[in-house]
Amino acid sequence: QVQLVESGGGLVQAGGSLRLSCAASGRTFSVYTMAWFRQALGKEREFVSAISWSGGRTDYADSVKGRFTISRDNAKNTVYLQMNSLKPDDTAVYYCATDPRPLSTIARGAYTYWGQGTQVTVSS
Repeated sequence: QVQLVESGGGLVQAGGSLRLSCAASGRTFSVYTMAWFRQALGKEREFVSAISWSGGRTDYADSVKGRFTISRDNAKNTVYLQMNSLKPDDTAVYYCATDPRPLSTIARGAYTYWGQGTQVTVSS
């Protein structure tokens, strides 16, 4: 089993920045693919970004490319999402997810373990 705990959410003005963190415990985090998803009120959950176990490969949704950066620190069992130039449309609950399969083989929605989420609100 893997447990994931997100933190770093909050209220920020449009154009501002936030950094989300996701701390993992349980199984061998360092070989797991990590990802971030988000779900806005009344909408389906959507993929945001993912990172391979080594950090050498990343994937981003078109809507966040150039503004968000995913990274990981395997020594701390933590994955980060740096969010810059935030927009009101980025308002959502952000979820951390992980899966033992390589990034190249995982469909964007098919992650095994999920955190509880952290709220990000961007005011205009």
